[in-house]
Amino acid sequence: MTDLIFTLIGAALINNIILHQGLALDPALHIDRDATRHKVHALGLTTGMLMLSSTVIGQVLYRYLLLPLQLDYLRLFIFLPSCIVLIAPLLTLIGRWQPALPQEGLKPLLLGNAGVLGLSIIASNTELGLAQVMALSLGSGLGFWLVLMLLDDLRQRTLDNDAIPESFRGLPLELIGAGIMAMAFLGLNGLFTS
Repeated sequence: MTDLIFTLIGAALINNIILHQGLALDPALHIDRDATRHKVHALGLTTGMLMLSSTVIGQVLYRYLLLPLQLDYLRLFIFLPSCIVLIAPLLTLIGRWQPALPQEGLKPLLLGNAGVLGLSIIASNTELGLAQVMALSLGSGLGFWLVLMLLDDLRQRTLDNDAIPESFRGLPLELIGAGIMAMAFLGLNGLFTS
């Protein structure tokens, strides 16, 4: 049980998929400047659920279909469709479950999220059990959501701040903020020991 908790917290904070692996930074930086908190939460929730469902389905198919047939080199043909096919049903499910969360403009951000596919590949390269893969994908989704909210908060605080030079506003300041957040999260590296 403690291994699952360490995997979950490690994926969310220490080995964050945006800050330390650089896989899902593009959707986090391309969210609209005028986006409300609801759209940020909708993107975070949908991405987290997509990471969880596509990684688990991909790993089940990979481990119980491709590996016994010795077709493990075809794993991308399993992982990529599972990432893409699940987007529309998840958007529909979240739209029915939380109708206050806006759904417009989320599909391109989800399709362009390399973190979802990257997480499936990372999970297939490790010797984790299925429960640990679920903890890894849930932690990665929560870590994505956390960094997404932190970057949105940084964006809202610096939007019309006259103390920031014009050349640093926008993307340069967001990248600097992401780098500082990565160093801060790296400080948590020795927090958990087995």
